[in-house]
Amino acid sequence: MKNMLMLVAAMVAAGMLKAEVTLTPLVSDGMVVQRNLPVAVWGTASPGETVDVRGSGPGYQSSATVVADAKGQWRVDLEPMPAGDGYSITVNDRRIDDVLSGDVLLCSGQSNMELPVRRVAERFADEVGSYANRLVRQFAVPQEIDFHNQQDMLAGGSWVATTPEAALNFSALGYFLGKELNELENVPIGIVNASWGGTPIESWMSFDALQRWPKAVSEWRLWQDDGYRARFKKLEGENFSRWNQALYQGDPGRQASTPWWSIDYNDTAWPEVDLTSTHWASDGLNPVNGSHWLRKTIDLPASVAGQSAVLRLGCIVDADSVYVNGQFVGATGYQYPPRFYRVPVGVLVPGRNVVTVRLISQKGGARFVPEKPYRLEVGEQQYSLEGKWRYCRGAVMPQAPGMEFYCYKPTVLYNAMIHPLAPMRLRGVVWYQGESNVERRNQYSDQLQAMISDWRSTFADSELPFYIVELAGYLHPSDTGGQRAWAEMRAAQADAAKATANAYLIPNADLGEWNDIHPLDKKTLAERIANAINNRQ
Repeated sequence: MKNMLMLVAAMVAAGMLKAEVTLTPLVSDGMVVQRNLPVAVWGTASPGETVDVRGSGPGYQSSATVVADAKGQWRVDLEPMPAGDGYSITVNDRRIDDVLSGDVLLCSGQSNMELPVRRVAERFADEVGSYANRLVRQFAVPQEIDFHNQQDMLAGGSWVATTPEAALNFSALGYFLGKELNELENVPIGIVNASWGGTPIESWMSFDALQRWPKAVSEWRLWQDDGYRARFKKLEGENFSRWNQALYQGDPGRQASTPWWSIDYNDTAWPEVDLTSTHWASDGLNPVNGSHWLRKTIDLPASVAGQSAVLRLGCIVDADSVYVNGQFVGATGYQYPPRFYRVPVGVLVPGRNVVTVRLISQKGGARFVPEKPYRLEVGEQQYSLEGKWRYCRGAVMPQAPGMEFYCYKPTVLYNAMIHPLAPMRLRGVVWYQGESNVERRNQYSDQLQAMISDWRSTFADSELPFYIVELAGYLHPSDTGGQRAWAEMRAAQADAAKATANAYLIPNADLGEWNDIHPLDKKTLAERIANAINNRQ
């Protein structure tokens, strides 16, 4: 055994044993590269190892050799690939197939960029259900954070071609943008989706770029210690567990001999309330956190027998569990997703049927969002669930414990999700973010300009185009303070675009929905972005 170890050590010293060459996940089967620009190929190997890279395809040949540096990192640039299909890249003895050359867009921001196709699939059912195009692909950057180092390699990810099934997980805006650009420019399109819901701009900026904002730098320092963050999360988890335990133990609807979701429960003593009113969620002065129970009885015809159904309950603040005739049909843990629950065959019956909602309020303001669909759909028939419901308060709770989202902390997403992309060549960046910075809108224009400069330095492209998506309209017209704040935020976005060369503001305010921070019409917005990109040629 000792002799074997000595032999291995000698072979390593002589360079006879080498670590396997590792490629960034961006350089993988199905990759899309930016046409007419040098093709970056990079990864890791043993320090001092020689890496041979060759690219080939119709009318194209290019090769390069590099030696991995002392940290094992290496990178080469192949000659530009003309737009087209059928390329491959070979790294030592590893072959990357199905390489396309076209336009590559980095799409980044918060939830309106992250919002998946499945959330808009019903609105665009015919298009999503029939569209397949191997020349339009997305790469989802893994959602990772790093408090300490600017990473050079992604944690994972793969290129995925557009099919009706695969597209459901794509960024909806990226999906429609890729489709539209492919039709306009007739070249392959690669969408790199680096987004994370709720994240502020500070998370996406490098530490150096944040130096003008000392509060952000101080917040970064507060959370530097890995052990502290782990202990904090452990305590946070315990806090939530105890809150939920108290909620369960104190909820008469769950503890009753006949649970309040049962079809057999007698709710005739419950007062009636209007579904979209809010007075039932208050004690007359303050909002009531905890559980709220609502029941609706509807009479259905004999034709419902043997049919499945869809239950639409708009949007609910904050969380809910839903039952039909005593059978659980679905739950949602936070306020934003539309409630769309399928009711299996055999649940609905002719005559009396009962829909029960157990609503959980964590932070106050429990409500059913108005002007959303509240109905039961059985085949072609629709049965309204609006109007009066029976109501009873369950467990009354203090406000739920707070939660720290580490992905919201300064620099952490730049380190883990943007810096690893640095060698890529891009056609441009689409930036849809700002909702989380409305309260700090007075500094947003300067921050966005600093971020653009920062990213251009990262990607070594001083003229990299940025397409800044204007915040969509939101909040009720009667909310004059909120409306003013959002208008000022849009003005900050416009100011950043005006002050920055090759930055373009994409109109979006008119596509908003006052009662939904995530408007569904990502198709029209994508068309506007695609036209702005196409017209820049």
